Amino acid sequence: MRKILSSFLLMAVVTATFAAPVQVTVRTTRKQTITGFGAACCFGAMEPYASDTQPVRLLYGSQSKIGLNIMRMEISPNFEGDVRVAEWGNWDTPYDWQGSVPSAKIVKQRGGIVFGTPWSPPGDYKTNGTAAGGNSDDQGNQRGTLREDCYEKFFPWLNTFLAYMKSKGVEVDAVSVQNEPDWWVSYSGCLYTPEQQLKLVKNYAHMLDRETYKGVRLISAEPLGFDPKYSNALLNNSTAREQIDIIAGHIYGHPALGDLKTAAALAAKYDKEVWMTEHSSTDNIGDRLPTWHEQLLFAEELNECMLAGCTGYIYWYMRAHWSFISTGEAKYGEGNKTKNKLLPRAFVMSHFSKHVTGSTRLVTSRDLSSGTEAAQEFSAYIKGDSLIVMAIDTTATDKELKLKLPEKVKSGVHLISTGNETENLCQESPIEIEEATQEIIVSMPGRSLNTYIFMIERVEDAIDSPEVEAEPAWAKSDRAKAGCFDLLGRRMSTPNGFYIERRADGSTRKVYKSKR
Repeated sequence: MRKILSSFLLMAVVTATFAAPVQVTVRTTRKQTITGFGAACCFGAMEPYASDTQPVRLLYGSQSKIGLNIMRMEISPNFEGDVRVAEWGNWDTPYDWQGSVPSAKIVKQRGGIVFGTPWSPPGDYKTNGTAAGGNSDDQGNQRGTLREDCYEKFFPWLNTFLAYMKSKGVEVDAVSVQNEPDWWVSYSGCLYTPEQQLKLVKNYAHMLDRETYKGVRLISAEPLGFDPKYSNALLNNSTAREQIDIIAGHIYGHPALGDLKTAAALAAKYDKEVWMTEHSSTDNIGDRLPTWHEQLLFAEELNECMLAGCTGYIYWYMRAHWSFISTGEAKYGEGNKTKNKLLPRAFVMSHFSKHVTGSTRLVTSRDLSSGTEAAQEFSAYIKGDSLIVMAIDTTATDKELKLKLPEKVKSGVHLISTGNETENLCQESPIEIEEATQEIIVSMPGRSLNTYIFMIERVEDAIDSPEVEAEPAWAKSDRAKAGCFDLLGRRMSTPNGFYIERRADGSTRKVYKSKR
């Protein structure tokens, strides 16, 4: 009996040692191109609001460790020249437009995207006469909506915001219709039904001054749970569809692979970008820092938004004990005693923001098809001569990951975050590859977030070009100009890697050209 038991234990050890690797195949099918990642610079967590630019300095641009490139700001319900700063709770003038200017300037200087979202139009435009949403005793529970006789004032009001920001040296890239139009609140807010938003956009969005503010794009209202009824109403109407450039929403209480994925499917049909513009996955944790498991769940949220079809992901506050930058308050634990210190969640975000921005997502054999939780999650991307594979493992067991790639790779780098480091939660090491291969086994430690970046060995047009897609949004204002552009729409003097070739007749095709 003892001999049999010993043999059994030996077999168990051998089995554990030589367990089959987790297998993932990366396919050639291309999905959306990723515009980027960001956070909000809003009143409250950014005090002193008008002068503290350290968060954006730490988070934004290629020179930062994190690499964010999209910043969201609130368009408070004011007009140019109205620079009153009210006490918190006076929602008629929560704060002036100047507050976001210093941070916005830095983001723009670093090549980033800045967009504004109204929590409410001016109170004079609304049925309850105040910027407050209406869900409070002092407002008599009157719901605040935009008065129909003020629909024609809405976009001219947004023009005054664009003019003010431009006068301060900030070219705003996009403006939204409304923050959470389906959420009745006591703070600054405004309710719209999908039909009311459609009427506003269809009949009046042409008043947004795109001629003066070149390149400004219009973002749909941003419903609380990414309710597709809001974006679908716009996209199914040809007039409204022409006016909307980006559909947006939040994922509070709704998994990314649910309503967001549904909304993104119709948006992809019409070549519209899809931005998740606000979520904070652990802002309810009280006076403690997020656990490493909660950080991995945040990584899964980022991954699932990409799998759902997102082209942009924007977190909520950039500074909070559950976010990217420390508040410096000792009550939140040892990791938060130094104000403006980078927190673990920032390094989790950096896996995506530093490396996935500007890439095109590729389909894998392990793409999630629903919101069902999985022990491991994966996604893959192509950017120039780089093939990027993301892998998240929430289990405690170290594993090997066998990757089957669509092209031969000649070298690679492994970026890993395990929660064990205290200063830099993104460690880098080379991936040893003896000869060019399409199959490779890499390590995937337990409870880890991994980014594998491979340099591709390929010849020109080695991968069949995808079918010619609808004209990219960035090219629509530049139809007359033929040439070569990268996937962010920038003209290339010497094309290499993936690029889009625009012919003189206006048609386009995606091309790969290797560096010589």
